[in-house]
Amino acid sequence: MSALPCRVFILAGGLGTRLRGLFPDQPKAMVPIAGRPFLWHQVALLASQGFRDFVFCVGYRADQIVEYFGDGAAWNLHIAYSREPQPLGTAGALRQAASFFTGSALVLNGDTYLDTDFRDLLAKHRASSAPAALGTIGLVQVADCSRYGEVLLAPDRRLRQFAEKTAAPPHAGLVNAGAYVFEPAILQAIAPGRAVSLEHETFPALLSTGAALYGAPLDGTFIDIGTPEGYAALEQQLSRPASGRR
Repeated sequence: MSALPCRVFILAGGLGTRLRGLFPDQPKAMVPIAGRPFLWHQVALLASQGFRDFVFCVGYRADQIVEYFGDGAAWNLHIAYSREPQPLGTAGALRQAASFFTGSALVLNGDTYLDTDFRDLLAKHRASSAPAALGTIGLVQVADCSRYGEVLLAPDRRLRQFAEKTAAPPHAGLVNAGAYVFEPAILQAIAPGRAVSLEHETFPALLSTGAALYGAPLDGTFIDIGTPEGYAALEQQLSRPASGRR
């Protein structure tokens, strides 16, 4: 498969505090799943779809990630690193990596596994009706979106609202799957040198100014490995023979 001309940024600087009891000395992206680091499974899925160029945004115990993956040559990949001088949050980590942004980029959370074809997310971003679209957020349908916070879309897939977690009765809806396609211009909305959250600061601020952000419903389920329950669920899923998976 030929390489896709799209760089992938993986936000792998998380402390993994909720998994600290299970893995006290490892960054969250390196916890073992089915015999390999979680980050390896993310990269393997992306590589199978033609993605070859990666930037790992690293922070906590970054040396473990660098030692394992190196420059990616062992897997016929190119891997570069952007290091956080201190925890910068999801948006701050991207702003720190600004020098690597040269065009449309796929951005993934380093603690969420989404079993989807990310080429579909790229295609939906490119099909957005507004040429000035700053980004497209990958969404998945869940049975109870009140646990996560619901994402509301206009008929043209333009984002209308990020609804916070509520005590409302359980109901189905679309939630942020931690996968994005961003244009370099989005970095101008992120203050440099401090911790900033994409979900809680950058996206709401952009929506308040009328910036063009879109949503892309995707096939597949996602699992947050940041909790012991999520970790166990992904261990079970990826330990099954390939023929028994999606």
